[in-house]
Amino acid sequence: MCLAIPAKVVEITGEEGIRRKAKADFGGVSREIDITLVDAKVGDYVIVHAGFAIAVLDEQEARETLALWWELLEESF
Repeated sequence: MCLAIPAKVVEITGEEGIRRKAKADFGGVSREIDITLVDAKVGDYVIVHAGFAIAVLDEQEARETLALWWELLEESF
C-alpha cells in the first residue's frame, strides 16, 4: 500500500535543469521534496508521495487531512 502525506512547503531550495526542489515540513520533520509536478510556493500545502509533491491543497483541506492523520496515528499506539 502506498500513502500520500500532506506537508507544508517552507522553502524553495533550488532548480536542477527542469526539476524544482523544496524543503517541506511534515508535522515538525523537515524533508527535501521534488515540486516539479506542481506549481507550489512557500506556504502552500502539498500532498507528497515517494518524495514528489503530487497536488497542492488549500489550507483548510490540509488541516483536515492532518487532523485525520494524527487521529489514525494515536489509535495505532
